[in-house]
Amino acid sequence: MIMTNRPQFYRFHQGAEVLPFAPSEYDARLKGLRQIMAAKGVAAAVFTSMHNIAYYSGFLYCAFGRPYALVVTATENVTISAGIDAAQPWRRCHGDNITYTDWERDNYWRAILSVTGSGAVIGMEGDHLTLVQSQKLEAFLAPSRIVDIAPATMVQRMKKSQAELDLIRHGAGVADVGGYAIHEAARAGVREIDVAMAGRDAMELEIAKRFPDAEYRDTWVWFQSGINTDGAHNPVTGRVLERGDILSLNTFPMISGYYTALERTMFVQEVDPASLKIWEANVAAHEYGMSLLVPGAKCSEITAKINTFFEERQLLQYRTFGYGHSFGVLSHYYGREAGLELREDIDTVLEPGMVISMEPMLTIPEGTPGAGGYREHDILFITEDGNEDITKYPYGPAQNIVGN
Repeated sequence: MIMTNRPQFYRFHQGAEVLPFAPSEYDARLKGLRQIMAAKGVAAAVFTSMHNIAYYSGFLYCAFGRPYALVVTATENVTISAGIDAAQPWRRCHGDNITYTDWERDNYWRAILSVTGSGAVIGMEGDHLTLVQSQKLEAFLAPSRIVDIAPATMVQRMKKSQAELDLIRHGAGVADVGGYAIHEAARAGVREIDVAMAGRDAMELEIAKRFPDAEYRDTWVWFQSGINTDGAHNPVTGRVLERGDILSLNTFPMISGYYTALERTMFVQEVDPASLKIWEANVAAHEYGMSLLVPGAKCSEITAKINTFFEERQLLQYRTFGYGHSFGVLSHYYGREAGLELREDIDTVLEPGMVISMEPMLTIPEGTPGAGGYREHDILFITEDGNEDITKYPYGPAQNIVGN
């Protein structure tokens, strides 16, 4: 027997709201968003990505195969969440929340329609909405026009508020705590996974200490050794560290959806002359690159200068990716602010309030003297007259030959 009285969606609100930032912070973000919407003639914005939903509401969803949304109009901001989460999205969002049920397919879109109405000009994220969900948006909302507002929201996210800068500063401090834990744990005879767990545990405890009301999720470490250092994002393995190994320390605390990072080259007990020469060259490039991160500098021009630095030392052919990127609501699976990266094809001009990394990497192939991946990574705030490096864990050979 099919029950006909089950709701398609409903409101289930219980408990007190607990958010990463004050309500005024979200109101300011929504004000900026509504200015974007007005300029583009958008009546209702339907966000589906983790980063924009978290940025404008504070709620960081766990999809697990279910869709989520944030709908923003001129007067409303409403998160749309699945029944499996009960009232947790309400407690973790700024604004209203509607829960959709799964007794009937596409109740998610019916809940969205209850906020947008039919026939409106709809803003969406062209870089996130799938083909299937795009078709359903058309079918259920019957928009008079669809506008991709993802690029404009990315530009808004690239300039950080003081509250965001304060949170990112905490994140960098937590990353340093993980770095020191890894420094103590790394030695010949232990596995990559054992060192990684030491760093992760230290960071999670530190986050809980600094943010006792937060949700704790997604903090991780990539600790690589030997040939495993050749890629920046190579996963942790059970490889056992050996004397003379090159190491990559990578700590990534996640605080309320905000990503920070610390990355350092290390060696176990000793470093051979060929490796030391490359390591020192990469450190020099790192320091040079940080000096270039000032207001008015263009990302592509910074990249060209560091390219020249490496080319003069016959090392440019070993560079593997861009020299830095933006920070904020992002992780390794959501939210990259691609308009603020240190690459040849990005012409964004640095402005005060932006946050960017400097992270040159050289990968020397196996069988070549100095083989391995060398990478240093600091996070810098762009200020009115220069920059502030908020990463405090030291880089270079003086501090990072470990396990003695």
